Amino acid sequence: MNVISNILYWISTGLLVPVIVLLIFFFIRALILIGAFFGQYLGQKKTDGALNDKIKNLTPATLPAFASSLPEKRSSVMGAYVKKIIAEGAVESKAELLLGEYELDADKNVATSKVLTKMGPILGLMGTLIPMGPALVGLASGDIASMAYNMQVAFATTVVGLVVSAIGFLTQQVKERWAVKNLTMLEYLAEVVKLSNRQAA
Repeated sequence: MNVISNILYWISTGLLVPVIVLLIFFFIRALILIGAFFGQYLGQKKTDGALNDKIKNLTPATLPAFASSLPEKRSSVMGAYVKKIIAEGAVESKAELLLGEYELDADKNVATSKVLTKMGPILGLMGTLIPMGPALVGLASGDIASMAYNMQVAFATTVVGLVVSAIGFLTQQVKERWAVKNLTMLEYLAEVVKLSNRQAA
């Protein structure tokens, strides 16, 4: 039994360094995500927000004017799919395919936030529990310095894990709300394009 316990102890203590390295990596990734998220926020507020306002008031009669007002260069993912739906969305199956592709792109955009939301608490908890063993050993042997160091590591990993998770969770919520809003607008645009095509026929 002691052999099994020692093996488990060696495995858990051996995981401490990889857990700390991963926490540092995800923390850096979370900081990068904040910068990218801010850029997306500006794009959503300016480009996609203006597109959504125009699509809300769109009718088959105003569709040609709307299509001609779109910029030639790709301004955003939303703008790219607006052009694709106008060009190819008259066919119902093609419109459904494009909407499905947009959902996949939107999910890919949220993927990093989802990973941070889940991995932050997992790694934080592992980083908390692993040093607790050596800390208790230090307490039992009277080595207060060792116990204090291990407790410091335990609390630090908890805090970093929670920060990573909080950044991931907040960005995930906002990105998913953007995706749902844009998808609703694209679905409406697809309906207008199909209606315009029926009237032209």
